[in-house]
Amino acid sequence: MAAVRGAQNNTTDTDANFAESPSEVEVSANPKYSKFTEVSKYETISWESCYYCPCLKFGCVSDFVKHLRERHCTREGGSFVCRYGFNGVCPSLPLDGVSDRDYDAHVNKYHVNQNSREMPPEWSVFSAAQNLPAVLNDPLRGKQLNLFTKKWGGDFVEKIHIPSSKHLPEIAYQDFEKYISKIGKRYRRHDHFTMQQNSNREGESLKCNGIVSTSPTHVVSLAVVPEIFLKETLNLQNASTFSQVFPGIMEKSNGEERRKTGRVVQEKLSHYLDIVEVKIAQQVSQKSVSFFHAMTSQDAIMTEMQEAARRVQALRAALRRLHKSVVIDTFRVLCFAKRRQNFEDVLDKLCLMATVHKTQPMLQLLLGTQDYVAALDLIATTQEILTQELIGVHCFKHLPMQLEEMEKLIDKMLTSEFVRYVTGDLNRPLSDMLKETDSTCAEEDKLVCIVMGLLRKKNFNFVDTYKDEAIVTIRAIIKQQIIEFISRSETEICLTGTGEEVQDLSISEWISLLGKVTVALLTILERVKAVTMIMRQTTTAAAGGSNHGIQSMGVNNETAVNLIDSEAFLTESDQEYVDQKLIELLEVVCQYCHERCANLVASQSLEKATATAEEIHRLALLVEEFSDGCEDMCGIPTVPLKMALKVQASRFAKRFHNERKEKLALLLDAERWLKVDIPNEFQKLIDIIGENGISALTVKRSSTNFLTGEYSYRHCLETTNNPPASPLLLVESVPYTLVGSVLLLVQMLCEYCWYGQYLPIVAGYLSRNVVDLLRTFNSRSCQLVIGAGALSVAGLKTITSTNLALLSRALQLILWLLPKIKDHFQSLDSTSVGGYEAVEKDYHGHIREIENKIYTIVQNCVASELDKWDARPPIPSNSFRLILRHLVRLHEAIGHILPEKQMQTIYSVVHRNFKDKLREQLLRLKIANNGGPQHGVVTSELTFYMETLETLKALPPEEHDDDILENIWDF
Repeated sequence: MAAVRGAQNNTTDTDANFAESPSEVEVSANPKYSKFTEVSKYETISWESCYYCPCLKFGCVSDFVKHLRERHCTREGGSFVCRYGFNGVCPSLPLDGVSDRDYDAHVNKYHVNQNSREMPPEWSVFSAAQNLPAVLNDPLRGKQLNLFTKKWGGDFVEKIHIPSSKHLPEIAYQDFEKYISKIGKRYRRHDHFTMQQNSNREGESLKCNGIVSTSPTHVVSLAVVPEIFLKETLNLQNASTFSQVFPGIMEKSNGEERRKTGRVVQEKLSHYLDIVEVKIAQQVSQKSVSFFHAMTSQDAIMTEMQEAARRVQALRAALRRLHKSVVIDTFRVLCFAKRRQNFEDVLDKLCLMATVHKTQPMLQLLLGTQDYVAALDLIATTQEILTQELIGVHCFKHLPMQLEEMEKLIDKMLTSEFVRYVTGDLNRPLSDMLKETDSTCAEEDKLVCIVMGLLRKKNFNFVDTYKDEAIVTIRAIIKQQIIEFISRSETEICLTGTGEEVQDLSISEWISLLGKVTVALLTILERVKAVTMIMRQTTTAAAGGSNHGIQSMGVNNETAVNLIDSEAFLTESDQEYVDQKLIELLEVVCQYCHERCANLVASQSLEKATATAEEIHRLALLVEEFSDGCEDMCGIPTVPLKMALKVQASRFAKRFHNERKEKLALLLDAERWLKVDIPNEFQKLIDIIGENGISALTVKRSSTNFLTGEYSYRHCLETTNNPPASPLLLVESVPYTLVGSVLLLVQMLCEYCWYGQYLPIVAGYLSRNVVDLLRTFNSRSCQLVIGAGALSVAGLKTITSTNLALLSRALQLILWLLPKIKDHFQSLDSTSVGGYEAVEKDYHGHIREIENKIYTIVQNCVASELDKWDARPPIPSNSFRLILRHLVRLHEAIGHILPEKQMQTIYSVVHRNFKDKLREQLLRLKIANNGGPQHGVVTSELTFYMETLETLKALPPEEHDDDILENIWDF
């Protein structure tokens, strides 16, 4: 501004003006621009940018308002909350929000029309806040004692001195002295050289005009020239422009003053002109080298362009000659070849159109020969040709729709033909023997054509259709067999609503009916399996499988059908899907057959009837044969029919067990516990069991009256053909004296074993029933004998040692038979022998109780007599006579019943008890081993006692030499 004022006052103080930098002079020349620049250093327009989205710039206010509404505003209900502020909070708007209109007013007032605004504070380490829970829970700080006395702030947490790292050395100023001394001289030399170049450059620019000061710092600047002279639209005809160029010239009234003013203006204008010329001269002098270089380069370029133009003319002339001599004829040959190719393409298209035109007659011919796959392939090929080769041909515009309708018609035709074929094949009449005499599958070629067509259409629902038809056929076959069986029956029978449950049929009639039904169902299943196998072969062929793949399914070349030769159109996943559905079809049909047969077995008539073992056996054979046939077809076991058979068999086994249990209870109640003679048939039975096991009895069942369940011992005794009965039963050369109830129990156990082998399906159930029967015999016999229940039930006067011995011997016979029964049932069902160990333990305990009972009886007799005994003549005394009489009677009662070893055990215990009781009596009588009269009496009594026992031979051999005369005095 000082330079402008100096120009106006015609001063020559230009040194100070040119001391300013060009930028400062230029800015100071325009007061308006200087004011705007001064403001812009500290202020920015509010709506041009966003504080919190620095990458966004806005060209107008509406864009900025829209941005604030979308990004920095939230709507809560019907109110608008401004979030344009630090941490998403506007300091000038209530937190509860305002209406839409008030929000626009708020944005215009505080964010759009804001004259100045401060930038948000930059984040620094002092802006960080401390988390109070983190400070309080710091495990490194421990418990702070003065927590509640501190003030919140930077000093809330004690500052910790962080020691310097031992890995980093300490850096001091002395470490840089060597570098500074080395670089300092170079830097000063460089700085001096730079300043000298700048001063020389400024001096040369100032020497351009004589009116300019010769000061080396003088710089010519265009800022002295007013801005109006630099505009392109300078028009002196405009009054305002004229007044600016010639300020005040029209206001002077005096001519002399006007001339002076004109001279001043002329000098100013000359000065401005000199400044511009100086600037032009500076620019020319600075760019002179480039100018002369450009002129030199232009001459060289012009020379090169003339040479290039000459070469282009020569090249064009050569191309014209080449075009006339070579290109025209060659191009004409190519055109003729292209035309011939076009004619051939048109001819091919016409032939293709003629072929497509014959598609419908060809389809009729293929459908007439049942070649559905070829017809579908022809339709697909034609559709592809129409969409690719003949697209846009007007005469074929309706043909695609016709082909689609034809394809739908073929699909319906295939479905109806398949249903018609399946119905006819499954409902073919059965032969008299219910076995197929001709081919299992009728019209195999027709089936292959139909299935191949369905596979070509991806219509896999034909498997479900065949399954439904097979189930309907099975239901009809069962109903037909029932009706035919009833029509041949002589009794008057009423059918139910379903026609499958018949009332008042006997078990044998039911089994006969089931046999016919199973044979018929097996025939139907053979047909289903044959059709299924053909479908699988067809599927394999449709997927591109070879003969080796077909043979891998278990099909021989002799039984394989002739398949249609066609390309593979099924994917591997589709083949697996169809094969899986065919396998499931066979399984479902077999399962349904079993369910229907199970309904027959478990019908109301079978529940009312009482089946015998032979009938259950026949039923089991039928079920096993039918199950094996179904399992051979589908490969999986079927459960419903076997479960129904098991229910019937378990009902028979339950009834059989209840009858035997009731019969055993009646026998035990009527048992008088006396020995009976053993029939010869029973001895043979035991001999067979001892030699070959229980399973050997099944061979002689038909000829042995014993195993029929009608055996009675009186009958055997009265039969003249049988040998006389024996008083003893020899079991592996060991004699047994038994009661009648145990013989019948053995008979029942043999029946259980035989029925377990005759009916393996109930072997486990019968094995558990055997355990129950043995426990019943054990508990009831214990109640009757040891518990003295036979006194009131059977009318016995007393329970003698003979009764006890007979019961013990009966239990021992059962214990001998028990392992053989266990082994027998274990061979039939290894999971049904869990309770035999407990039964064996109970029987051994029962035998010990019987022995203890005998001990108690003898001990009571001996104790009562010894209590009355006194060591005085006569010898032997009456008490010892009675004691020995009891021992002799005991031996007479049980000696022929119990084995010798058991007898010796009993008498050994009785002998020990006698010595203990005698010692007590001697102590009570105060008799000592002193050789006195009483000692002699005791010796005589004991001598008589031992002689009698030796006569009985009841004691074990090692106790015959018992020195009782000496050890009786060991108190």
